[in-house]
Amino acid sequence: MATGFDFADVMSLSIPEEMRADDEFGDIRNNARAVKNKFSSFLLEFHEGNFIYKYRDMLRHHFKLRKQYFIEVSMEDIQSYDEDLADKLRKQPTEYIALLEEATKEVADDITRPRPIGEENVDDIQVIIKSEANPVPIRDIKSDQVSHLTKVTGICIAASGIRAKATSITIQCRSCRNVVPNLLIRPGLEGYNLPRRCNTEQVGRPPCSLDPYYIVPDKCKCVDFQVLKLQEAPDDIPQGEMPRHLQLYCDRYLCDKVVPGNRVTILGIYSIKKNGKTTTKKSSKEKVSVGVRSPYLRVLGIQIETTGSGRSAVSPFTPAEEEQMRRLAALPNIYEKISKSVAPSIYGSDDVKKAIACLLFGGSRKRLPDGLTRRGDINVLLLGDPGTAKSQLLKFVEKVSPIGVYTSGKGSSAAGLTASVNRDPTTRNFVMEGGAMVLADGGVVCIDEFDKMREDDRVAIHEAMEQQTISIAKAGITTTLNSRCSVLAAANSVFGRWDDMKGEENIDFMPTILSRFDMIFIVKDEHDEKRDTTLAKHVMNIHMNALQATEVEGEMSLELLKKYIAFCRSRCGPRLSEAAGEKLKNRYVLMRFGVREHELDSEKRLSIPITVRQLEAVIRISESLAKMQLLPFATEAHVDEALRLFQVSTLDAAMSGSLAGAEGFTSEEDHEMLVRIEKQLKRRFAIGTQVSEASIVQDFTRQKYPERSVQKVIFTMIRRGELQHRMQRKLLYRLK
Repeated sequence: MATGFDFADVMSLSIPEEMRADDEFGDIRNNARAVKNKFSSFLLEFHEGNFIYKYRDMLRHHFKLRKQYFIEVSMEDIQSYDEDLADKLRKQPTEYIALLEEATKEVADDITRPRPIGEENVDDIQVIIKSEANPVPIRDIKSDQVSHLTKVTGICIAASGIRAKATSITIQCRSCRNVVPNLLIRPGLEGYNLPRRCNTEQVGRPPCSLDPYYIVPDKCKCVDFQVLKLQEAPDDIPQGEMPRHLQLYCDRYLCDKVVPGNRVTILGIYSIKKNGKTTTKKSSKEKVSVGVRSPYLRVLGIQIETTGSGRSAVSPFTPAEEEQMRRLAALPNIYEKISKSVAPSIYGSDDVKKAIACLLFGGSRKRLPDGLTRRGDINVLLLGDPGTAKSQLLKFVEKVSPIGVYTSGKGSSAAGLTASVNRDPTTRNFVMEGGAMVLADGGVVCIDEFDKMREDDRVAIHEAMEQQTISIAKAGITTTLNSRCSVLAAANSVFGRWDDMKGEENIDFMPTILSRFDMIFIVKDEHDEKRDTTLAKHVMNIHMNALQATEVEGEMSLELLKKYIAFCRSRCGPRLSEAAGEKLKNRYVLMRFGVREHELDSEKRLSIPITVRQLEAVIRISESLAKMQLLPFATEAHVDEALRLFQVSTLDAAMSGSLAGAEGFTSEEDHEMLVRIEKQLKRRFAIGTQVSEASIVQDFTRQKYPERSVQKVIFTMIRRGELQHRMQRKLLYRLK
């Protein structure tokens, strides 16, 4: 039996009201003049009760004095002037922003008359929107937000170069030379499809061929635009999830506002664009998905959160909070209170916690008259046995610092820590992406398993730790990025556990990296019955009362500590007082003299030399102690505590012989013996041959050479790349 669809009859179909295309923007087209008048009157008449017409004055100031053709408009001001207008601007921003820019141009034309000769025409004026609304996390933006005004926060991780986009084009037919002028192009990443056919018909001429039009470049109007890549802020990423990204389109005065590593709040129109054409074999399958579009954000306003070092993405402090912070700073025991609040669930390690408290607050960054800078951030290295809560301390610091990045040594490469240069898939140009140390600008980078990093990768962070910049010269990109961050690193000894008998072999670090750490702590797992009992009780208590919030007396909550750190870092930059400087000078001279005496007695150079870098480290620690109390000057008491911390960390590590020889300094007799062993070893087997390591050690011990010296020579030659271990470290193979 035939159905009704089998007959070739004409059938009618009624279209519902909401599906009619003309009605969607009908009221905008009809009321464009009225809306433009409303915007004009808003710009001319808006004032905040004091009869200072801010937008009118701002326009005149930008136009006449600075020749800057933009104006920054607040959504809250439009809301207070006309709620209906603000609502329409939120829901249909693409159309209303264009009307607002036209109205601004007309107002600028009126208020800047008479203009000098040659400036009769007014340029287009860009309207930058700002809003106090709450931002939405990137992963919460869904399809119902398309073409609406949206506010998001995140970190800019990549920025393209500045390119030109046409706002209006003129096209010409190749065959009949017919010109179609001033075709307007919508702003954003959408392009313009040229007409396929030429409509002009001339008598006696054949019709024009398919696709006859080409763009006349001289008659196009263009604006600058830049594409940014926004990544979710670390605080918004759920546990175990990958961070989401969003493409941003900036044009005109919004270009070059942001560099990779900046934390930003973006207000823009959530838009969609066609997916780029794929040249792979799968493209035939993808042709089916006609309605699929990829999202991007057309930026209307940018707020940069981290305007300077140490400024966090914390909201501005209210007067009540500021009063609370100043009361905290006035407490006599604030230093003890803060150090107790650092990882309260970890028992002991008091000096380590005090050093971490100093690291969180940091010293003062100094810019010298000749343009050089001295870093204010403090770097700390924790060396020692497994099971001494080093990684837990690092995790806590990542949570409590205003900006914290946690990485592990084995999973971090030089490019991942500093910066990488990649090829942009759309433009095929090289773009730069900031790594962990650039993203943590103004915060702390925690590097766990520091000893497991490859030597080449560890060398890459030398510049970032002392000069606090990262210089790149790759693929035609030569630039310098800021990495004003503290480094907190944790490492194990070469043998896993610390061995006091093998002092210089416990550590596998070059002296260049050791001297960049202000404090080096050797964390040993000591056997002490009384301490072990207390520690066991503490651990049992934590495991039994894990879910109950146990507030220890004299502690600050995590949120309060984080706020206090952000407050002190943004409001205070102490300097040394004269008396404290004099005292420190005398102590430094004595310290150097004591080190020299120790070196003469032991006939060995110290592994960690006490140099000007260490003197600067003590100054930075003193400044951070003053910063905790919001004092403008570091006093003698601060210098005493800084010297004590330096004594229990770096000086003890250097003097005890635990790191002796790490720098390769040995007495002359030992050095001669090592050279003799190396010469004999090289005579023993030629390049390209392999010998058992055990047999070499036995031969040298028979010749009355100490086994430790033989092992040291082998270790040195392996580090120089002359020897290589083979067959599970049983054989030695000579490379050069």
